[in-house]
Amino acid sequence: MHQQNGRGAVMATGSVSLTKAMWRGFLGKCPNCGEGHMFGRFLKVADTCDHCGEELFHQRADDFPAYLVMVVVGHLVVPAILAIETAYAPPIWLQLAVWLPVTLFASLALLQPTKGAIVGLQWQIGMHGFEASKLRREAGALVLAKVNTRTA
Repeated sequence: MHQQNGRGAVMATGSVSLTKAMWRGFLGKCPNCGEGHMFGRFLKVADTCDHCGEELFHQRADDFPAYLVMVVVGHLVVPAILAIETAYAPPIWLQLAVWLPVTLFASLALLQPTKGAIVGLQWQIGMHGFEASKLRREAGALVLAKVNTRTA
C-alpha cells in the first residue's frame, strides 16, 4: 500500500521484513519502497530515495561492509588457491596473475551490494537516525490495523 507524503512523493506504508529490507538494499534499491535507487555513486548512499522520499542519509555503515567482503572473498579465494597449488603447483607468477584480479573484481563486485544490505538492516531495525522512520512505519501499520478491524 502506498500514500503521498508532504513532499508529494509516494511512501510505502506496509510492513517490510528484515530480510526484504536487506535484499532490497543488496539490490541497490530503497529498503522502504524497493523502487528508488539507494546509491548516488558507487558507495555514496543517496540522501533520500528518488521514488518515495525516504531519508537514507542516517546510515552509518562505515567499514563493516568492507570487513564482510574481505571475510567472504577470503573464504572463497584462499581455499581455491590452496587447492590449485596442491593439485597443480603452478608458478607463482601464474598464481598472482590469476588470483589478484579474481580477488580484486570479487571484492569490488560485492562491496556495493553488501553496503546496501547493511543500510537496509540499519533502516529496518531503526539504528542511528532511522528511529523516527521506524516509529512512523509502526504507527502507520497500527493505524492500518485499526482501520481494517473497523471495516471488517
